[in-house]
Amino acid sequence: MAKSHILIGLVLFLLGFSIALLLNYNFNFEKPFLLGEGKGAISPSDYLSENEIFVYPDKVVLMISGATISNYESSGSMKPVLDKGTNGIRVKPLSEHDVKVGQIISFRYNGDLIVHRVIEKGVDENGIYFITKGDNSNFADGKIRFSDIEYITVGLIY
Repeated sequence: MAKSHILIGLVLFLLGFSIALLLNYNFNFEKPFLLGEGKGAISPSDYLSENEIFVYPDKVVLMISGATISNYESSGSMKPVLDKGTNGIRVKPLSEHDVKVGQIISFRYNGDLIVHRVIEKGVDENGIYFITKGDNSNFADGKIRFSDIEYITVGLIY
């Protein structure tokens, strides 16, 4: 009798857990826990290696050449990653090869500086192009050329 209660309890737990996953309940796991590929933005690759990050009791030092600080307007297109009050660390890319899928870039579009994530990199008759999209947007931007890109975001501080 006790074994059947344990089995029923285990089945109910797994059923509830599975339903919660299907409904995208936030379990606050430290590491991503996905069944299948999941949704959302592609993660950027590490810009810094561990030997370029120094943590001291009173400060953190990041060895990033040419870095500048940025902050963002509350447009909503990159929520929850970027919002008013977020500080960014950015660098100027030297070539198209510095820009990778998953990175957040700042680019000029009709005179405005737009900050979106690179979701695709390709080549057409005019050379390398990038497709970007806000994390909180349903629509991708058109083709972005390297000449329009001003910065790559390499870190965020909340």
